[in-house]
Amino acid sequence: MNKPTFWEGVVVALFAGIAGAGGFYAFAALCSGAVAIRIVIGGLTFVYTLYLLGRSPERVGRATALLAGGLLSAAVWLFYPPLFLFLLAHALYIWLIRALYFHSRLFSSLADLGLCLFGIASAFWAFDRTGSLFMTVWCFFLIQALFGVLSGGNPQAADAAFPADGEADFNRAYRAAEATVRKLSNSN
Repeated sequence: MNKPTFWEGVVVALFAGIAGAGGFYAFAALCSGAVAIRIVIGGLTFVYTLYLLGRSPERVGRATALLAGGLLSAAVWLFYPPLFLFLLAHALYIWLIRALYFHSRLFSSLADLGLCLFGIASAFWAFDRTGSLFMTVWCFFLIQALFGVLSGGNPQAADAAFPADGEADFNRAYRAAEATVRKLSNSN
């Protein structure tokens, strides 16, 4: 599977903005605004995580990643931190999924962390300037669309460049260990 592109991320941001604003107004009719925004944040995080896992070429650990996200969500609902910390916890979960499934280098993972934090800042800026929940969600996910530029390619392809050296080192160590075992067995 190909990694997500910037333009695909723009489309995802548009759908997330529409779903976030619509979901907030639907849930706000049923419960308080504070609870409704938390439901929307949790729901968007879950759907975006499913999108990321679906686009990832990596197949290992998906169930564990979703379980970890469920445990994180349960923990932040249980402790009910201020809205900023609630949002930060979910943004860091998104970053962790992308760092594990899309980035093969430390620098790109740290730059992606910066994108997540900048996305939160842009979301608060958009809400302060417009008061629109659609613009708030759209700005956050629009910044997140840039992560495809950071990943530098497929993590499996990046790791495929190293096994030849690693295999040579392993084979050399294996032969040395065999030689040592032969010497020990012949000396007795």
